[in-house]
Amino acid sequence: MHKGFATLLLFGPALVAGALCCSPTHARTPDTQAFAQVERGRYLVTAADCAACHTRPDGGAPFAGGRSIETPFGNVVSANITPDRESGIGAWTDDDFDNAVRKGIRPDGSRLYPAMPYTSYTKMTREDVKAMHAYLSSIAPVHNVVHSDTLPFPFSIRSGMQVWDWLFFKSGTFQPDHTKSAAWNRGAYLVQGPGHCSACHTPKNFAGADKSGEFLEGANLQAWFAPDITNDNRRGLGHWSVAQIVKYLKTGHNAISGATGPMSEEIAVASSHMSDNDLQAIATYLKSIPGRNDRDKPVAKDDPQMKAGSAIYRDQCSACHGLDGKGVANLFPSLANSSQARSDDPSTLLRVILRGARSAATDAEPTGPGMPSFAWQLNDDEIAAVATYIRNAWGSTAPAVSADTVENSRKSLAKRTE
Repeated sequence: MHKGFATLLLFGPALVAGALCCSPTHARTPDTQAFAQVERGRYLVTAADCAACHTRPDGGAPFAGGRSIETPFGNVVSANITPDRESGIGAWTDDDFDNAVRKGIRPDGSRLYPAMPYTSYTKMTREDVKAMHAYLSSIAPVHNVVHSDTLPFPFSIRSGMQVWDWLFFKSGTFQPDHTKSAAWNRGAYLVQGPGHCSACHTPKNFAGADKSGEFLEGANLQAWFAPDITNDNRRGLGHWSVAQIVKYLKTGHNAISGATGPMSEEIAVASSHMSDNDLQAIATYLKSIPGRNDRDKPVAKDDPQMKAGSAIYRDQCSACHGLDGKGVANLFPSLANSSQARSDDPSTLLRVILRGARSAATDAEPTGPGMPSFAWQLNDDEIAAVATYIRNAWGSTAPAVSADTVENSRKSLAKRTE
């Protein structure tokens, strides 16, 4: 006998969750309200990029945790958030889940580390967080015991997070600005809340908390530099249109740039699956954030570094990126218009030159073009020269890159396995 039919015979009208009948003879309409909540939660879990941290990249079960996440204080390991009752969150109530997500407090009263960005998720509504819990409760449970306490002493003392929260954490749901449009407010909610863009793109202080007054102005993490995403003309999105931001978040590429590193994963897992209306709202909000818009003195064209860099660029880079630096739209990034290349911190530019990179591959644009490593071909002085040229050619300005900076970057990357 088919197992599902046997279950129906045994339990009949007692079937509740997902039941299609409430008596042996009368059909029951599925609970569309519950389905809508789960679907809403699925969308929010995707927008919040939960899978990226809570799924091991080596083939781990979705949301079963166990991924090691690098922080300046050591590595933490993500928790199992499947509905397994022993190793996951299957025994958690809505209040338990809300306290963890929006307040950073686990059911046993211990504190979470802000590697789980409750400092951003606090801005989400309780209804949205409840919907996320409903979705996570609907997925397949996976028994996977995770030991998250891997930070060295004294950071391993979770009680110390009470002091951290008192100093740096401000709890509170996002409050709309009624002088702004609905799209602006939706974008602000997504960027500040579930999108937790500040976690990567805002500089951190000595304790790992966001620096006040430098919201979304770029930050170094995991040997990458998450760029300034304010409307700054040199470092940020000042020369990007709303449509270009939307295309980048949807496909991983646009006429200016291609996503690499952690942003490539975020786009593949999260933003590429978001609605066009939400991406438009995010772009609208980001374009409203004023940048510093100060201008560095350009490195002179007759500077020896610029002369050497121009020759190296012509020989090694122009075949893909063009003599005019404009690249090929949606394939090879435009270095002439790259705010990432002109960031105050050249970490990402140097990493891509030294290690090469593979850009995002999405359903809309599955190619995922790559760039080879030039570490074997160019020495530190040559890489410094071509980086300085890229940052100051085509009317751009940015501080020169020294050979010492390249040397330090090369040594740092040699120690990394990813």
